[in-house]
Amino acid sequence: MTDYSFDYFTVQLPADKQYVAHVEINRPERLNAFIEAMWENMAQIFDKLSSDPRVRAIVLSGAGEKAFTTGLDVKAASEGLLSSDTRTDPARKAVDLRRHIAIFQDCITAVERCEKPVVVAMHGYSLGLGIDLSTATDVRLCARDTRFGVKEVDIGLAADIGTLSRLPKVVGNYGWVKEVALTAREFGAEEALRVGFVNAVYDNREDTIAAALKLASLMASKSPVAVQGTKEILNYSRDHSVQDGLRYTRVWNSAALQTQDVSAALLSGLQKRIPTFEKL
Repeated sequence: MTDYSFDYFTVQLPADKQYVAHVEINRPERLNAFIEAMWENMAQIFDKLSSDPRVRAIVLSGAGEKAFTTGLDVKAASEGLLSSDTRTDPARKAVDLRRHIAIFQDCITAVERCEKPVVVAMHGYSLGLGIDLSTATDVRLCARDTRFGVKEVDIGLAADIGTLSRLPKVVGNYGWVKEVALTAREFGAEEALRVGFVNAVYDNREDTIAAALKLASLMASKSPVAVQGTKEILNYSRDHSVQDGLRYTRVWNSAALQTQDVSAALLSGLQKRIPTFEKL
């Protein structure tokens, strides 16, 4: 995909998975740890995929056998964003830091903001930023060897790119979230499954990615109007009251129900054939 050329990510449209994009973090020699350019790449990729009519569902994974991502490249960050600068007025430095954090937060939010559903396939180490990133996706799968951890307190930070806001809503258990966030202890795939952080656990990286691609392919076979509307309404309703969610659904569907996809889906059911839908 020539329009998706990035140094630290590969983006492919698998030939056997129609309308599915596979995004892979590609810095395996550094365990897919993120440097600043990668944050920017992430936002650019998912903003493009959001409006790409060739894509209806997305899989996100990490290259190499050892890690989905170990999170922030601490060495690079210590020489940049996290470096101490005693020459700067504290208030002015705080303004600058807030701006930087907002930019980084938006790069991860780009995954959640993407109109297409995103399935993440995790393996090996999935630490720090790996939690931030995965909580912004729609469905989480992992390999049996995955080691998770909210590691920010170990480097003197409160997690600030999404984990503390999204993880409690994903698992619905504030006590467990506080425990792992305040201790930085690692937890494995079975615990992640037990608390509802991941949907399923597979034997290895290859099986996890294959399952993610299969799931994304199933999503991509549905009406793109229906799928994108469902993601939008679910995310809105998560953050609003039931009545607000119902009101938003009425407004959304007053337009979306006028699609030809409804009749195409109904007719295909009656005629016992697989429906096809126009690009959106």
